[in-house]
Amino acid sequence: MNDGEMKAAVLQRFGDAEELVLQNISVPAIGSNDVLIQVDCAGLGEWDVFEREGGYAEMLGLESVFPYVLGSEGAGTVVAVGEKVSEFTIGDKVCGVGFLNAKGGFYAEYVALNSNYVSPLSDHLTLQKASSISGVGLTALRGLEDVLKIKQSESVMIFGASGGVGHLAVQLAKSMGARVFAVASGQDGVSMVKGLGIDVVIDGREDNLLLEAHSFAPEGFDAALFTAGGESTQKAIECVHKDGRIAFPNGIDPVPQVGTDIMSIGYNGDPDSEIIQRLNRYIDLNQITVNVDRSFSLEDCHEAHIKLNNHYLGKLCLKVR
Repeated sequence: MNDGEMKAAVLQRFGDAEELVLQNISVPAIGSNDVLIQVDCAGLGEWDVFEREGGYAEMLGLESVFPYVLGSEGAGTVVAVGEKVSEFTIGDKVCGVGFLNAKGGFYAEYVALNSNYVSPLSDHLTLQKASSISGVGLTALRGLEDVLKIKQSESVMIFGASGGVGHLAVQLAKSMGARVFAVASGQDGVSMVKGLGIDVVIDGREDNLLLEAHSFAPEGFDAALFTAGGESTQKAIECVHKDGRIAFPNGIDPVPQVGTDIMSIGYNGDPDSEIIQRLNRYIDLNQITVNVDRSFSLEDCHEAHIKLNNHYLGKLCLKVR
């Protein structure tokens, strides 16, 4: 830290990826319930593009202050704590999640975050993996456990299984005892998801989805989590039986068109301390992991955002230091 300044990838206005520029800005001040984290790595979320374009600001009626720092998740080292914080001390390795954090996001050398959204680093995750698991993990867990209420031995289709939310969802659903049918993107996606211990994985681009799904669940699926849109979406919906359940994170495009005989719910993956603790238990007990396809330097943040709109497996991240 140099005279209270830090490097950050910032926006001076909402717009396309080229609006992201490296700049020195002030290190955020911490409140009594905050921790200040020196960021090693920041996870890139699919939702970061919508935020960069000003979508959340418009949708939620937010008063945005520029320079604006994106980044809803990351990992690093605690360098300061507020006076009411007792669970963390300077030097702790931690990860955090802070969607639309008013004090700025993780695309920076330092981030100030309420301690409720900070967790100790899991023993089996690197800082890079820990930086990228929370946002997609919380979204997947919310959909499977809170919305779909997955039960042991139920048949579950995860559509978009090689994407960020999807590749966490297949692991979580398996940990819940469900029978998991994964629809990935491309043969590289199929290989990645199989490497996570999922037995039945098909390529949504090439394989006969209806045939493969019927073979796996002849009576139709009990539930499905859609983490991506696409041409095959409607075919996949046909594979869910009458009185089945479908969930999808808000923001999926196109929105699944579902008949009245199937429950269909769009939801938000907003973090809170209870679901963060729940996710951490799954990560620790079931060795849940995250696939980081590629890392970018903070200086190349705009390139990372271009990549977010192209094919990649799992997650992308920024190497801040």
